[in-house]
Amino acid sequence: MDFLKSMFIAASGLKAQTGRMRIIAENVANADSTGRTPDEDPYRRKIPTFQASLDRELGVDVVQLGKVQLDQSDFETRYEPSHPAADANGYVKLPNVNTLVESVDMREAQRSYEANLNVVRSTRAMLQRTVDILKG
Repeated sequence: MDFLKSMFIAASGLKAQTGRMRIIAENVANADSTGRTPDEDPYRRKIPTFQASLDRELGVDVVQLGKVQLDQSDFETRYEPSHPAADANGYVKLPNVNTLVESVDMREAQRSYEANLNVVRSTRAMLQRTVDILKG
């Protein structure tokens, strides 16, 4: 039964990190997405959150992707008077996405995903060894 619990916990981590990577990829994809008009805001960076929840059937805490929050930091501006979203002074609001930060977050999410995958692999190997011992 403990094998099942550890596999289930690791699987919830895999799912949560997959969701995190999807949000990070969306941020990177929209790093240059400005508004179409001067009054329209550009893309606002999304921040994934996690929450613990109790799986009553197994009696374990698992992790899941929580509510996605919007980064409320200020937008940067760039002087580009010919842009359709330029204000009266010629400045365009740019998304508050820093691709360096997103790259670091993506690498961290990948490492967490790999760690959970290693738990699944190790648990599977232990289960197989147990079955082999019982056969012998």
